[in-house]
Amino acid sequence: MKKFKSLSALLLAGIFAFSAVGCGGGESEEAATDTALTNTPGVLVWATNAEFEPYEYREGGEIVGIDAEIAQRIADELGCELEISDMNFDSIVSAIATGKADIGIAGMTVTEDRLMNVNFSDPYVNAGQAIIVAEDSEITGEADLADKTVGVQLGTTGDLYVTENISGVTVERYTKGFEAVQALIQGKIDAVVIDGEPAKAFVASNEGIKLCDDYLTVEEYAIAMNKNNDALLSEVNNILAEMQEDGSLQAIFDKYLNSESSDATADEEVSDEEGSDEEETSADEEAPVSEQADGEDAGSEDASLAAEE
Repeated sequence: MKKFKSLSALLLAGIFAFSAVGCGGGESEEAATDTALTNTPGVLVWATNAEFEPYEYREGGEIVGIDAEIAQRIADELGCELEISDMNFDSIVSAIATGKADIGIAGMTVTEDRLMNVNFSDPYVNAGQAIIVAEDSEITGEADLADKTVGVQLGTTGDLYVTENISGVTVERYTKGFEAVQALIQGKIDAVVIDGEPAKAFVASNEGIKLCDDYLTVEEYAIAMNKNNDALLSEVNNILAEMQEDGSLQAIFDKYLNSESSDATADEEVSDEEGSDEEETSADEEAPVSEQADGEDAGSEDASLAAEE
């Protein structure tokens, strides 16, 4: 009998220890007991590229923005400490696939190529690729980009779209979006194709450049996770659904975007009149689906660019 009690105690201790692996203390009991939620117990590693205002950017030594608040909410709900891994945008998918990070949130567009390596959550915002040109440029839209030199951020959907869809174009690829904008200001390239919200930030912060009226694409931003971690995928989708239902997701967008650009959440359709049909989107109306159509950068420290930099 004594041996039986001792064995029972050991088994119970083992069960409690097993339950503690993963994130604990959050609101989801399933999350607290699932050992496969995160690579490191109690820590949610968020891979991002903090050069993409207003989604993720540096302010006062901290990484802030729409995606930063979403990542923190997910960590809180899972009972995890949030650890930020800031890296080049084109390294994020690899970091997720190899287990170096748990989630990738970086204004990342869902594409077929990326789906071969990672899973994506339900989308949380609709957005698209915008064209920035010099104020005196004759470029007004996609057709005018043919045979021009266009700057893009390496590995983004802007890079993919221009490369695959614009005839005769010369593509100049930059590690950071602000470097492409800098090249435009200096007259080294004819245009920049980059995500809409950072495009607005660049134009507002720099003289001599403007946005073309129409977007090139309509895209969906979602959260990347390892293809073998269905448990985390389910938890994240549940959290996003809760944020949409309780209004907190919309509140985050309202905090960082003006009222015109944040009036549709992830479970709402944006009408053609609001400029987000599958052909084109008005450059001043980008809304949550609640999308850097893959992380094109626009960090607050980099948004204002002097031509001589």
